[in-house]
Amino acid sequence: MAGHSKWANIQHRKGKQDKKRAVLFARLSKEITVASKMGGPDPAMNPRLRLAIANAKGVSVPKDNIQRAIDKGQSGGGADYADIRYEGVGPGGVGIIIEASTDNKNRAATDIRTAFSKNGGALSTTGSVSFNFGQLGEIEYPVSAGTADEVMEAAIMAGAQDVESDEEGHWIYTAREDFAAVSNALAETFGAKVEPTSAKIIWKPKVTTPVSGDAADQLMKLLDVLDELDDVQNVYDNSELSEDEMARLAGG
Repeated sequence: MAGHSKWANIQHRKGKQDKKRAVLFARLSKEITVASKMGGPDPAMNPRLRLAIANAKGVSVPKDNIQRAIDKGQSGGGADYADIRYEGVGPGGVGIIIEASTDNKNRAATDIRTAFSKNGGALSTTGSVSFNFGQLGEIEYPVSAGTADEVMEAAIMAGAQDVESDEEGHWIYTAREDFAAVSNALAETFGAKVEPTSAKIIWKPKVTTPVSGDAADQLMKLLDVLDELDDVQNVYDNSELSEDEMARLAGG
C-alpha cells in the first residue's frame, strides 16, 4: 500500500485538527443529514447513515450534534443534495479527485474550478484522472486496538487485503465489495472496547507522482483551499513526497 496513506494520513491529521475542526464537524453532520434524508433515520436499516455516524463518533462529534443532524434529515425541510465527483490536475502534474455533496451544482463546479485555476491546477473531465486510482475500503483504528501484529491477524481473519500501522494508529484496507463484511467482522472482534476512528471508501492511487519544492508548496495550498469548500466532502491525490519534503512542509 506504499504511496497512499503516509501522505494522505499526514494531511488528514494536520488538516482536520484545530482551526479546521469546525469544518470537519459540519461536513460530517451534513453527511449524516443527507444519509438520514435519503435512507431513513434508523442506522440499522440505513448503511450510509450507519457509516456516517461511525465516522462522526470517530472524531468525537457530540451525540447531540449527531441526533440533530439525523432529525434535520427527517424534518422534511432543507435542500436536496447531489453527490458529484470532480477530477483535475494540480501543480507538478498531480492527479486530484474531489467528492462533493451539494445542493447547488453550479456553485460547486465554479468554486472547485476557481480553486484549481488560482493555484496552479486545472479541472478536467470525469475519468481523466480516476483511471489512475482504485477504490478500496479503508478502516482506521486507534493504537489502543492492539499491536501491529494483533491488528494484522484480526484484519486478515476478517478478510482484509492489507494493513498499515504506526505510532498513531492502524489502517486496514479491503476490496470495495468486501468493505461492509470486513467492517462488521472487525467490530465483532474488537467489540465495544474500541471503535474505528473512520471507515470509508477511498480512492487509492495506482501510480504516484513525485513532487517537491515550489510545486509541493502550491499543491498543499490547492488541497487546503479545496478542503475548506463547503460543498467538498473528500479530496484525494496521488502525490508522492519524500520524508524530508514532508518534514519541510510540516515546518519540521
